[in-house]
Amino acid sequence: MLISIGFLPILVIYKQLILGEAFGDKPMPDIGVVFFSLFIFSLIALFWFLKLKTEINQKEIKISLFPFIKQKQISWEKIKTAEVINYGFVGGWGIRLGTKYGTVYNTRGNIGLKIELYNGTKLLIGTQREQELKAIIEKLRKEN
Repeated sequence: MLISIGFLPILVIYKQLILGEAFGDKPMPDIGVVFFSLFIFSLIALFWFLKLKTEINQKEIKISLFPFIKQKQISWEKIKTAEVINYGFVGGWGIRLGTKYGTVYNTRGNIGLKIELYNGTKLLIGTQREQELKAIIEKLRKEN
């Protein structure tokens, strides 16, 4: 999907800046083409390098979402419920606010760890390792 979005600025640059032909009935000024292309390529780079990392141990859950969140820690003592679910579609990648799951951190897919804290806060952390996550959560439930 990201690659297909990148073709439009390449086409506009080629046609308008290299061939010197107008792109469309009302062509954008050349400087506008340059800024539009930089914006699109920056957006593609952002999604290309977006990385969600989750660490779970007996004390806490740590998440980082590069380049937005360096590290967020959630102590198990604050967690009321935690379960692996299929959350469907939440509107895209990255951080989604105000969903029925609270704050969602995801980079792709539709499987994640749904968490509700004792203070009522909800969040969901996407995963590509569903079986491993289920096994860890089950192991921690048995130990506690």
